[in-house]
Amino acid sequence: MAETIKTPADSAVETRYLVMPGNANAFGTAFGGAIIGWIDMVAAMAAQKHCGRQVVTAGIDSVAFEAPVCIGDQVVLLAAVNYVSHTSMEVGVKVIKEDPATGQRVTATRAFVTLVAIDENHHPIPVPKLTPQTDEEKRRASNAALRVQARKQLRQQTTR
Repeated sequence: MAETIKTPADSAVETRYLVMPGNANAFGTAFGGAIIGWIDMVAAMAAQKHCGRQVVTAGIDSVAFEAPVCIGDQVVLLAAVNYVSHTSMEVGVKVIKEDPATGQRVTATRAFVTLVAIDENHHPIPVPKLTPQTDEEKRRASNAALRVQARKQLRQQTTR
């Protein structure tokens, strides 16, 4: 039986949130924790689309807050699997703030989330291979491979 080819586009997820006062601090900007929660959720959805199984978050890194998100802004989250290992996947997430009055869009946050596919007993299981198709997907996969290697080296150096 031939293995199914899975591309980053196959796992792509887009979702929206409206920043409400309960998501924001006293200055009217969204809590970083609220945004990270949305990132974690959309990353899990993309990983589940890729592997067709339940997933758990193994790590969130490289969270970069680039622009403030304010009460009343709509937040668009874009996620897709960038890289696949044996049981884990790196999902890239871009958070875009959108002014509903003008339609102006600004990238507010970028993050990379590592998730692991699990079986019904919560044990890690292999995930389908990823086959990037476009130049952009290939670039993201190459960059993800560098991040995976850097995380492994850092883990080795700090656990000695």
